[in-house]
Amino acid sequence: MKLPDDLDALLRDEARRRGVSMSDVTREAIEAYLIPRGPRRLSFVGAGASTDGRSIAEHFDEIYAEAMEERFRRKMGRDS
Repeated sequence: MKLPDDLDALLRDEARRRGVSMSDVTREAIEAYLIPRGPRRLSFVGAGASTDGRSIAEHFDEIYAEAMEERFRRKMGRDS
């Protein structure tokens, strides 16, 4: 397997640090990448979910105003 020099150096360093062969580290990395260990979580699921139960679609203006007000207070050093 051909690797770029920087990746080869990282692989060698990891193998040396752990006291195992480069092949062992390579196998583990490939297994971790290709064999799922549980259900995959989609990073975007719930990205727009409201934490207080209000429908974002129905209460967008209100939620946005509250978020901007909180951001402004934090920026001004008034967390209350």
